[in-house]
Amino acid sequence: MKLDILAFGAHPDDVELGCSGTIAKEISLGKKVGIIDLTRGELGTRGSAEIRDEEAKKAAKILGVSVRENLGFRDGFFVNDEKHQLEIIKMIRKYQPEIVLCNAIQDRHIDHAKGSKLVSDACFLSGLRKIETELNGEIQQAWRPKVVYHYIQWENIEPDFVVDVSGFMQNKIDAVMAYDSQFYNPDSKEPVSPITSKNFSDSVTYRAQDLGRLVGVDYAEGFTTERYLAVNSLADLK
Repeated sequence: MKLDILAFGAHPDDVELGCSGTIAKEISLGKKVGIIDLTRGELGTRGSAEIRDEEAKKAAKILGVSVRENLGFRDGFFVNDEKHQLEIIKMIRKYQPEIVLCNAIQDRHIDHAKGSKLVSDACFLSGLRKIETELNGEIQQAWRPKVVYHYIQWENIEPDFVVDVSGFMQNKIDAVMAYDSQFYNPDSKEPVSPITSKNFSDSVTYRAQDLGRLVGVDYAEGFTTERYLAVNSLADLK
């Protein structure tokens, strides 16, 4: 299955928090989108890997993505080396996306920056024909995405561009809250963490609202780029 967009997240819920409004919008426009989670989030303060597996399936159904896979890397301990790069290369060559979305370039959680660089490096290496990979008994063809964009997570990184997601905030909120083991629940008896506060759950909306305010729309999601953006005409810019 060839995808238009492939979104990677170090943990289940990273993609939902960072760019699910954009994903929902692109799917509404007829694009095929997939999600690859690097880990099962087994070190999370609340819940378990098994619970998050089910939550990820629920979120994928809400968004309407074409496919979701989990690479099973070690939460907190995966590294940017040949072994991990090759597993990601296999996914890139399998789905041949034009666009890759991945974690923030820097963030509070160490896996986010690690995942960001790991996926970015793998996107480049995936285009090298002399790197051979095999999946399900078949030799894969080299494939390099046209662009790699990094979504924004905990830190308020200044975006290089934003996407108007005004009609898709409810999709985003619903997808995020599919992970009900992870976020604000006043009845939970599990330990608290920075992401279990009501303020954090509210931030999903108010941060998108603030980015939207800055560009004259209701809600927006921000991204950083690895190279200059190019447009055909000034009229393409809003």
